[in-house]
Amino acid sequence: MTYASLRGAAALLALATLTATHARPAVAAEPRDPWVRAWGANAGGQLGNGTTADQQTPAAVQGLARASVRELSGGGNNSANAFAVALLADGTVQSWGGNLAGQLGDGTTVNRPFPADVSGVSGVTAVAAGFQAAYAVRGGRVLAWGDNAYGQLGDGGTTSATRPVRVQSLNKVKDVAAGCQHAVALREDGTVWTWGRAHYGQLGLGDTTDRNTPQRVPGVTDAVEIATGCNHVLARLADGTVRAWGYNTNGQLGDDSQETRPSPVEVHRLDGVARIHGCGYHSFAVLDDGSVRAWGWNGRGQLGDGSTVSRTTPVPVPGLDEVIDMAGGWGHTVAVRSDGSVLAWGENAAGQLGDATTTDAPTPVTALPPGSGATRVSATTNGKSSYAY
Repeated sequence: MTYASLRGAAALLALATLTATHARPAVAAEPRDPWVRAWGANAGGQLGNGTTADQQTPAAVQGLARASVRELSGGGNNSANAFAVALLADGTVQSWGGNLAGQLGDGTTVNRPFPADVSGVSGVTAVAAGFQAAYAVRGGRVLAWGDNAYGQLGDGGTTSATRPVRVQSLNKVKDVAAGCQHAVALREDGTVWTWGRAHYGQLGLGDTTDRNTPQRVPGVTDAVEIATGCNHVLARLADGTVRAWGYNTNGQLGDDSQETRPSPVEVHRLDGVARIHGCGYHSFAVLDDGSVRAWGWNGRGQLGDGSTVSRTTPVPVPGLDEVIDMAGGWGHTVAVRSDGSVLAWGENAAGQLGDATTTDAPTPVTALPPGSGATRVSATTNGKSSYAY
């Protein structure tokens, strides 16, 4: 080999080495990219990636950095009404997806497949998304926008609003949650207030009468956390027990029955609860020891216990520990563990499990690997879309 050819070979080797050196960090860093991730059904643009195509693996939400998001809530189902709202670190709120009832809060009813600001909202400390309505806590008061057919905006009427309106007669609110067509607020004094649709007793007021202004739930005085399913509510009390009310055909109230309850009942065989999570028609609790309990509808394996048998009282989810957040939609569940891995299980027709398939899974599969950077998850209220941030 001549000197010139040796020089040429050395140059090619150096170039290959340089290329490989620069390529490796990009591959290794891919799970740690800075963006909020979304996957699953996308008919309304609820994945925020600029399209309306379903996504079977996690993809970035356009321009929304994980570090800038304090809270994200998915709403709607898997059709064109599905949407999401995100509370940013600066106290503003962005929204994207379906907008059939003005649930994006931008003054229009036009769908948008990428995030943009909710009109005139700042200083927000919590957000929630319902079926076609959204909520924000600002200065201890609640703002709402979107569909109002059942009084779920809490402004004393039933007229929908494409921009935020104030929920009446409610202050010192620390958190808000939303079901399909009702809303729940937790006040600083530990009381719980509800409004909106009540056809399954989901307001916890002892009847099935809709309310267009907030009413206090009797008998709940020391709540520290609230969570909602589509038509049921969970409240964790200071003593580590859980109360539940509303729709119960699938056992999602956990009181060893399938009887709808218009007033709070205690979830059976459950204490030492650290966190609660309401999903479409099923429920979860994370205990003080880090283990997880599940109950409610399980027809698609969304309880994660390896079966498709619904449960009327909490059962352990095998092999699931170090969970720091959970969420669920109509028939699936997502969870993030302390190592940054995101797991999912249940129904997968739209790719909402994020494992590059559309095959249901009655036990957890991996959507994002350890080290992904995710610490929170969300899912559309009654739908087939998932989020990690």
